[in-house]
Amino acid sequence: MKTAFTIRQLEDPGIAEADRILQDCVHYGFCVSVCPTYVLTRDENESPRGRIDLIKEMLESDQPPRPATVRHIDGCLSCLSCMSTCAASVDYAHLVDTARSHIEEHYRRPLADRLMRGLVAAVIPRPALMRLALRAARLAGPIAPLLPGRLRGMVELAPARRAAAPAIPTGRLLPAEGQARRRVALIPGCAQQALAPHLNEASIRLLRRHGCDVVVPAMSCCGALTLHMGKTGPARRAAAQTLSTLGRLQREFDLDAIIVNASGCGTTMKDYAHLMAGEPQADEAAAIGGRVRDITEVLLDLGLNPPVRRTGLRVAYHDACSLQHGQKVVQPPRQLLRQAGFEVLDIPERHFCCGSAGTYNMLQPDTAAELGRRKAGHIASTGAHVACAGNLGCLEQLQRHASLPLLHTVELLDWATGGPVPASLETLGAIPPAAAPEATEANMATADEDTLW
Repeated sequence: MKTAFTIRQLEDPGIAEADRILQDCVHYGFCVSVCPTYVLTRDENESPRGRIDLIKEMLESDQPPRPATVRHIDGCLSCLSCMSTCAASVDYAHLVDTARSHIEEHYRRPLADRLMRGLVAAVIPRPALMRLALRAARLAGPIAPLLPGRLRGMVELAPARRAAAPAIPTGRLLPAEGQARRRVALIPGCAQQALAPHLNEASIRLLRRHGCDVVVPAMSCCGALTLHMGKTGPARRAAAQTLSTLGRLQREFDLDAIIVNASGCGTTMKDYAHLMAGEPQADEAAAIGGRVRDITEVLLDLGLNPPVRRTGLRVAYHDACSLQHGQKVVQPPRQLLRQAGFEVLDIPERHFCCGSAGTYNMLQPDTAAELGRRKAGHIASTGAHVACAGNLGCLEQLQRHASLPLLHTVELLDWATGGPVPASLETLGAIPPAAAPEATEANMATADEDTLW
C-alpha cells in the first residue's frame, strides 16, 4: 500500500512505524473472513482491511479523527485473528494501538463516553477499587435491566458470588515441594486479584507441586488494559512500575521465568520491549519481557506429574485470542489437559473471539453479547461436560451465556495432579477419585492446527 506522509509527520516515531506497517498491506483479504466484526456486520469498515484504510486516512490527514472512523476503530476487538491469517505478516496489533493512541490524543469524545472510559481505566487496574465496584454491581443487580446499555453490561458481568479475600503472601519465596527445579515469579493480575484470586492459588499449588520456587510480586496492572484503550502514557507508567518491581525480584531471587496465567497480560508483557522503546527502562523491558511465559509453556517444559485421579471429563477448550493469536500458544494447554487425563474437544470457530477482549464487553456490550452467544452455542455443540480457557476475561464473558461449568486451565490441571475439586464442578455432583490413567501415545498426541488458512 502506498502512503503519503510528509517528512514532518515521519519525524514522529509512531507515524514512522505506522508508515512501515501500512506499506506491508497489499489487500489480499484473507483477514476479512476471520474478523468477527466483519462476519457479524458484513461491513468492510468493520474488517481489518477496511480499518487499515481508515487508519491510513486518519494519520495522513493531520485533522481531528472523524466520528465514523473512531466508531469503526473502537469496534475492533484487537483479537488479532487477522494476524494469524495474514499472508503478508502485517503488524496490525501495533498499527491499531497507534491509531487508538492518536484518537485518544486528538479526538474529543462525547461526555458520557469519556466518563465511562475514564471509570473503566481508573477502577479495573486497581484491585481495591475493583472490589468496591463489584460490591456496588451486586447491589445494583436487581435494577440492571433498567440501566443504560454499558452500565447494564458492567453490572451483569459481575460474578454472583463474592471472591474470598486473597491470602497469598507477596515478595517472599514460597518453596517448591521436593527438589526445586525452577525459580519463578507469578504475576497476580489486577482484576484477577479481585475477581478470582483462587486462580492464583491454584497456579501456586501447581507450580510448587512441579518443582518451582514461587514468588508473587506486590503489584497491580501491567499496563495492558490502558494500552488497548489508547491511553499510552498511563500504560507506560504502569509498565514502568511493573518493570521496577520485577527488576528488584530478578536481582534478589535470580528468576528463571516470569509466569502469567492471564493471557491478555502475558501478550502485553512479552511485548514490553516495543511498548517501552525509547524510554529509560527500554533495556530492562527487553530483558524482563524475554522472561515472560504463559503458565502452560512452563508446565509443559517441566513435564506434568502423572494424574492422581481419572475423571472421564470431556473438556471443551476455548482458545483465548491473546493466547492463540497474541502469543501463538495453541498446543501446550491441550497437551497438558490430555496428559492430565481429560478428553479435549475443540470448539467450532476456535479462531473466533468470544467478545471479552479486555474492556470490549463493557465498552461495546451489544457486539460482545452477540459474540458471547455465538461462542456459547459452539461450546454446547461439542457435548463437553465443562469448558476451560487460559484467560479470566474469557471465563467472565462466557459465564453470561454458557450453561456448562467454566474453569481456568490451571484449575483442571491442579485438580488432576492432587489439588482440591474446583468450586465450578460442584454442579456436576461428586466425582470420586480413581486410579490414574496410563500414559499412552494416543492420549499424548495432538494435531497440528496452528495454520488457519
